[in-house]
Order: sequence, then structure tokens, then C-alpha cells
Amino acid sequence: MSQSSLRSPMTAVSSRMRAYFAAVDRSAESATIFDPAKHGMFNLEAPPSPWVDLGWIGNFARFCGTTIEVAGAGSPVAPVRQCRSSLTGRVEFDFFEWGKLQMALAGGAQHMNVLDADPNSEAQPSGGTPRAALALLPGSTASELVLGTGAVNSFAVDDLLAVDTDYQQQTGYIGTGLSAAYVRDPQDVLRDVNYVRRVTFNVGRVAGKTASSVLLAQPLLGGAPAPSAAAQKVVAFIDREGGSFFQEWSALFVHQEQSGGRICFYYPRLSPSAPHANDQTGYEREHRVAISSPLGAIALHASFLALPYTDRNDNETVLCYRAYFPAPGAAIY
Repeated sequence: MSQSSLRSPMTAVSSRMRAYFAAVDRSAESATIFDPAKHGMFNLEAPPSPWVDLGWIGNFARFCGTTIEVAGAGSPVAPVRQCRSSLTGRVEFDFFEWGKLQMALAGGAQHMNVLDADPNSEAQPSGGTPRAALALLPGSTASELVLGTGAVNSFAVDDLLAVDTDYQQQTGYIGTGLSAAYVRDPQDVLRDVNYVRRVTFNVGRVAGKTASSVLLAQPLLGGAPAPSAAAQKVVAFIDREGGSFFQEWSALFVHQEQSGGRICFYYPRLSPSAPHANDQTGYEREHRVAISSPLGAIALHASFLALPYTDRNDNETVLCYRAYFPAPGAAIY
């Protein structure tokens, strides 16, 4: 019997792919680490903290634009060595689920919360002057916001809330836990005290109430609110074509194994970018996926540029890690 006939199945069979994202510390340019030794075969429904499950994705494609230079010597000239002269990596896919983070990643620039507006405010495309924020009281956590007796009645079950500090003329990255925007000049945001809550990722949905607090359906993405934080009702999410801010995230893409091993692609640093195709006419930000006429699902197209990361084990500069976890009993090669 030949050796090949004795080999256990080695084909990696996958049904769908799942996307997980985590914040990059923009001030320190520090990525969220996916350690395959610690996190590799995690439950796809319960990713290790701080990774956020963004659901199933489709049309996943990775592109490598890395160039390799060949040095020659001798007569006649023959190749003697080669080196990478530039590193370029990209990834594109479609989000099949809509949410705040999915929209933000597909949009790429500042992603905004449309705050519940004062009826008498001037109309603005990203929302007019909102109703006054309600200050949080001590004891608030990422899952429970203490507002006090009476004040808690300002919010109802199923309301969306933006929870963050007032804007106080600071510059640089803003947003609790996750960098949501970058302010170069306070005049750019018209001294809007609500600007941090307009862009923050600390958003939650009210799932229940007590006599003095609201309980959130999911913990705030940016973690526990700051002591000086306040809450405002959100009526919608909005992104814009344009803007000067580029987001940056760590990303993990996992092929759900049906037989064979699990395949993971880990990008320490991804920044939303233009698509791979050099099409001067543009590309679809979203497109319709037919279900059964006249119904169709609207998918969000996302495109990213991979930014460099230095591996501390050997100081090499890398863009992406591809990990394979063999199935039990599978041949190694």
C-alpha cells in the first residue's frame, strides 16, 4: 500500500467565514494581539476579550502586492539572492449584518451617532443640536448606567444610548476606550459639547430598568464610562463619504471548520482603504444580495490596507499571520 493511501484527510473544508475586530491603541500604535497558543480554538460564539464578533462575512479575498527584488552576479549574470523591497497587503469582503461597528468599518472615516435632537434646533445632515445629556452617577459600569430616581424615566426599554464625556476643547484622539475621531483644532467642531458622544463607540441598547438605572443588552464596547460621562438618546447611525479621519483596527478572520482544521487570518493593523481594483469609476459601497424576489439583503462592502507590525520574537516586519490548527488525527504533511 502506498504512503499516500495511508494519509488521514487533510482537506480543510469550511462552510462560512466569521470576522472579529478589536481596537488598536492609536496613541501608542499598539495592536490587539491574537495569540494562537492561547486563543486558537476558541468558541466562535464567544470570542476571547476584547475581540468583537461582527458576524458572518462573504466574498472574502486577500491580496498580496509585496514586491521581491532579485540580485544577480557572475558572467553570465545569474540570480544569487532575493529580498522583499516593499510590503503591501489588502483584504476585502462583504458584511452581511448591519450594526454600528460594521458601518464604521465599511465607511472608514468618522462614524457618527445621530443624537435625539431638540425639536427647535437647526436641521443638520449629521443631526442638529441634541436634547441635553444626563449625567451618570457613581456606580455605573459597562452594563449598568446609574442615572438616579426620576432621571431614569428619560429613557425607555429598547432606546439606544451614547455614553461618554463632554467635549472640553481637547485635541487629538477622542472617545472612551476606542479612538472614534481625531480633533486637530477645537474650532473644527464648533465647540460642540456633545461632539464626543456624537462619535463615540460607547453605545448601548436599553434592555431593562431599575428604579435608578438602565441595564444594557450588551456591555459598552469602550468599557466602563468615565466618572464625568453622560448619556444621550441615539436615533440612528450615520457615516459619510469623505472626512479626514482614518480608522485602524486589529482583525481576525476565521473559516468555520466543517471537517479538517481551522484556518485563521490575523491582521494586527488594518486601515479602511480603497478597493484593490484600480477602477477610476469607483466601486459599490453596498450591494443587494437576492433572497427571493422582491426581497434582497443589503451587504456592506469593506476594503482594508494592512499596516506593518513588528513581531517581537525576531523583530521582523509583517502584515498578516495565517494560522492552521490541524484536525485531530490529521497527517502533518
